Amino acid sequence: MTAWLDALLGRFTMYRLVLYSLGILFVVGLVFTTLGVVTPGNAGALGMLASAAVLVVVCLLTSLLFAAIFRLKAHTESTLITAGLLYFILPPNLTLPGLGGAALAGAIAVASKYLLAIRGRHVFNPAAVGAFAIAFTGLSFGAWWPGNPWMLPFVVVLAFLVLFRTRRLPMGAVYVVVGLAVASLNYVLLGLSPLAGLQYAATQSALWFFAAFMITEPLTMPPRRWQQLLYAGLAAVLYFLTFHFGPFYNSPEFALLVVNLLAFLAGQRRGIRLEYVARRQLSPSSWEFDFRPLRPVAFRPGQFLELSLPHGRTDSRGWRRVFSIASAPGELLRFGIRLPEKASSFKRALLDLEPGTRVSATSVGGDFLLPRDAERPLLLVAGGIGITPFIGHLEQAAAEAAAGSPGRDIAVVYAVSSVDDLAYSAQLEGAGCRVALASPEKPPRMPAGWTWIGPDRVTGDSLLAAVPDAASREVFLSGPPSMVAALKKALRRAGARRIHTDVFVGY
Repeated sequence: MTAWLDALLGRFTMYRLVLYSLGILFVVGLVFTTLGVVTPGNAGALGMLASAAVLVVVCLLTSLLFAAIFRLKAHTESTLITAGLLYFILPPNLTLPGLGGAALAGAIAVASKYLLAIRGRHVFNPAAVGAFAIAFTGLSFGAWWPGNPWMLPFVVVLAFLVLFRTRRLPMGAVYVVVGLAVASLNYVLLGLSPLAGLQYAATQSALWFFAAFMITEPLTMPPRRWQQLLYAGLAAVLYFLTFHFGPFYNSPEFALLVVNLLAFLAGQRRGIRLEYVARRQLSPSSWEFDFRPLRPVAFRPGQFLELSLPHGRTDSRGWRRVFSIASAPGELLRFGIRLPEKASSFKRALLDLEPGTRVSATSVGGDFLLPRDAERPLLLVAGGIGITPFIGHLEQAAAEAAAGSPGRDIAVVYAVSSVDDLAYSAQLEGAGCRVALASPEKPPRMPAGWTWIGPDRVTGDSLLAAVPDAASREVFLSGPPSMVAALKKALRRAGARRIHTDVFVGY
């Protein structure tokens, strides 16, 4: 089921899935308002259409203006998402002051992407900035009108899809659980029964909408999973814990701004600029690209980086793409990619880069990291270009051994669709680890320590036959969703307890 859902949602970028989800909620809200069962702001369907139009136009124009001033390419999808989020935060309105407030909120939100960036790094969620600023002036206040029983089923389903696609389900779950607990306690203190307080918190607040569409904004989140869980829990406490300090009081947008600042302090506190150096072909269908950071980039082997590459005639995949880093920290950052016959416009633009071209990246993150205990035996299982994060792992292991640490016990299982597609074979051979290869035909030359599993797809049985002690090893799975899901299930049945996954969705 999870592999099927991964394959389905992998057709859309994260940005596009969020945008489509907001569009669906817009249509649902419009229908319910027309039927008279939802009355956001008492403005009716015409007020909803007018508010949406004002926000979209103002946000797009502001984005184009500031992009021209800063000589950058405007990110249209991101701008439309900001407009959509503000549409669901602010109450729809048909009055001139109400529409003017929405316009001002949109302009402030988009401008904050450029003006509230420290050393090229975003600090605050733009929609939260716009909503907070407009509330601070008294022109309008956040209504978060999707928080009602009629909208609830649609919000919950779309929230689940977005959180599943972005691998943020644990983060969303922490926010919901903590939020429900704190809100229920508050309502009980106000005189409601515990059950009534829980029901009201779950059906009459922005809880679910906020969990999926606000706290998971990728540019303002902390990089590590444990940090993200703390971030979500603190955001929920600040939202639902009643307080009033001067002009500041508990609200979803204020809570998010506070945790955004903390996340900035915990993560990469500088924009990432890279200079393209060179590329090399790894196989007929894969390439490796070298970039030199203009300033040091803090990361650990196995993490990913989101690369921005604005280009003409951008297709539906957009001009931001997440890549696993195929190197350990050093002078260069390397990325390995698969290049199908019908490559995306992003990958074609990547191939067309000239040495010396400078590009930007938005963030580094991920928890696909080797254990700090070098004596723990490891099993690395890769499908196709899923081998890329393991190259950084092996470089890290080699550096540790060179520094005097005990050599890691590493077994690798590598599945490819053709022997010609065997990428990074030289690096694997140089690492000196055991490699079990699954490919349609046996390679004419097998390095020492390599074995051929056979021509069939890697299954739980064939993996356990190739690595009999797999269950006692810490396992890392990287590749297509179906392969990762099947092997994870088989390894769990065999007794493996420490399993990490890195799914290549929509690659």
